[in-house]
Amino acid sequence: YRREKQIKYNTDNNVTPKALNKSLDNVLSKNSVSTYHFIKEELRAAEPDMDYLTKEQIEKLIKDKRKAMEKAAKELDFMQAARLRDEIKSLQDQE
Repeated sequence: YRREKQIKYNTDNNVTPKALNKSLDNVLSKNSVSTYHFIKEELRAAEPDMDYLTKEQIEKLIKDKRKAMEKAAKELDFMQAARLRDEIKSLQDQE
């Protein structure tokens, strides 16, 4: 119904539909994408605490971070979920 109505309006008013031409750079240049890099740099410590954790402590930390990541994803906070995913990956590489 809506499509028929739109087509009738377009023909009555001599309107030619055109596709939107937005570049991907404009979409990705939003503040949320660019600030993630800076936040990650700020969280870096001079001496990592992870060097002194036992294997069991690292596994527990991975489990806790995975739960937090899933919670963030459910709340649609994908930047937080991505940060936690990166932390989990670095912890798994350290094991």
